Amino acid sequence: MSHSPTTVKAITFSKTGGVDVIEKTEQAYPQQGAGDIILKVEYAGVNFIDTYFRSGLYPVPLPAIVGSEAAGVIVALPTDPAILNHPEYKARCYAVGAKAIANARGTDAEYVAIPWDKIFPIPPDSGIDTRTGAAGFLQATTVLAFMNESYEVKKGDTVFIHTIAGGFGLIATQYAKSKGATVIGTTSIESKAELAKSHGADHVILYTKEDTVQRVAEITNGVGVDAVFDGVGKDTFDNNFKLLKRKGTLVTFGNASGPVPPFSLFKLSEKNIKLLRPIVGNYMVTPEEGTHYSKLFFDVVDKGIVKINIFHEYPFTAEGVQQAQTDLTRGKSTGKLIIKIGD
Repeated sequence: MSHSPTTVKAITFSKTGGVDVIEKTEQAYPQQGAGDIILKVEYAGVNFIDTYFRSGLYPVPLPAIVGSEAAGVIVALPTDPAILNHPEYKARCYAVGAKAIANARGTDAEYVAIPWDKIFPIPPDSGIDTRTGAAGFLQATTVLAFMNESYEVKKGDTVFIHTIAGGFGLIATQYAKSKGATVIGTTSIESKAELAKSHGADHVILYTKEDTVQRVAEITNGVGVDAVFDGVGKDTFDNNFKLLKRKGTLVTFGNASGPVPPFSLFKLSEKNIKLLRPIVGNYMVTPEEGTHYSKLFFDVVDKGIVKINIFHEYPFTAEGVQQAQTDLTRGKSTGKLIIKIGD
């Protein structure tokens, strides 16, 4: 592509460790495979999984580009005729100049090459812009998949959400309420509790001041909740079994406090608990699955069922990304953090 730059700026790390390993570097313009789309990135989302790769908790080939979701403008389409004729490719209406959202690793760069089935054009009649798309897509599709497939939330259910004022928590609260569930959650301070309540939470427990297990027992008259959605990990894992009712479901999906240590399966027997450890990527493997959840995302946001709450927009610098990851992991944020990469 003669009009493309030969190099791009990117946020990278060449070794694992603390946020100080994050750098802004110059990389070659992405090499496009026959099945790839080139996206000019405008915004990138900040997620806990970025910190897992950077810290070494999740192994990744080094050096690596930071990021797991972005939104921007399509500048090049695949060249493989088989892909161009794929029914799902045609159904998504890709076009150069169209705005789109990408769900893939290594998105914190000015331009990225991503397999076509991991890029989702924003419908032209949608009210969603690239800023909202980058802020909402990964966490919202995670919520949609987990609350439909890991545990199907139903009218009359009572669900429990850890760190309810975070990006996942605020979206999960709104979606669970739209399905007719009662929502209980935890957070650290009163202002975050009020934010969660403004997004529909029925009961918010300040885990810094209250006994979570005791409060859930009081709220549910000793019965417990139908499902727990836990992105915290090690620190909250054991108490989840005390929060659940008999035949309840525990969906544990994050490591914010560290990974869950090994445990005995007999732990599930006391109440016949169902335990899942899902990742959204395994619910969006096929192009058809990706189309399904992207359409559901556009639908719930456009209809106002889910509102995306952006905490802060950080600059496209090493220091900006370092600060974003620090704010995220230290519990200083609510909603979603994003990086402004380009225009």
